[in-house]
Amino acid sequence: MRRIIVSEFITLDGIMEGPGDVDSFEFAGWTTAYGNEKILKYKYDELVRGGSLLLGKNTYLGFASIWPTVTTAGKFGERMNAIQKLVVSNTLQDARWNNSSIVRGNILEGIKALKEQDGKDILVFGSALLVQALAEHQLIDEYRLLTYPVVLGAGKRLFKEKFGMKLKLIEAKTFDTGVVLLRYIPDIP
Repeated sequence: MRRIIVSEFITLDGIMEGPGDVDSFEFAGWTTAYGNEKILKYKYDELVRGGSLLLGKNTYLGFASIWPTVTTAGKFGERMNAIQKLVVSNTLQDARWNNSSIVRGNILEGIKALKEQDGKDILVFGSALLVQALAEHQLIDEYRLLTYPVVLGAGKRLFKEKFGMKLKLIEAKTFDTGVVLLRYIPDIP
């Protein structure tokens, strides 16, 4: 059985929108000042251990417009382009980025079927609406939140309003730039 792991860059006030400086979000690039080799290594190791990326349509389109042409990302870029990508959409016509396919129809049933397969973990990057739907249906096995010492006050949030859930902390690690990795699993009685 495969696990779904949500791995996000997040601000102290729960914003996940625009971590990179290529986003059109007003406050885009809020992770840039805090990046370092240890965080990059953590993200690379995570990507290598994963078997697939599960992405919402908008995140997929953003990644697909950038990653195939990036020549300076080394092994991380190679892995991003090689890993299996599953894009969740009933409206996307085709998924042309290398090793991509579309999950259509009853998406939640499709994702449950993916989880029941043998294989490595399924990683979710970005994809706010997808993460919110997965959380609402208790399909997420682990949250890996790289929490940045930034408060934005506006933007897409990881969790939608009026959504409640208990989580159990399984790891906390501080990077020397002030970024904190918080790993949680759902605390379901």
